[in-house]
Amino acid sequence: MRMRTRKFIGAVAMIGFVVVYSLIAMALAQARPLHESSPAVQLIVYAILGLAWILPLMPLIRWMQRPDA
Repeated sequence: MRMRTRKFIGAVAMIGFVVVYSLIAMALAQARPLHESSPAVQLIVYAILGLAWILPLMPLIRWMQRPDA
C-alpha cells in the first residue's frame, strides 16, 4: 500500500476516533462526581482526558508514516 493511501485511511480513522473520543470525554467531564471533587482533582482529570487520545493513535500514526516498500 502506498503512503498516500495509508495517510488517507489514517486521516479518516483519526477523525472518526477523535469524534467518538471527544463525545466520551465530554460525557465524563459532565459527570456528577467530577463536579463535586476538588479543583486539583478536576485539573488532573481534565489534563488526562485532554492528552489520553494521543496514546491509542500513536500506532496508527507510525503506520501512516512507514515508507513505501
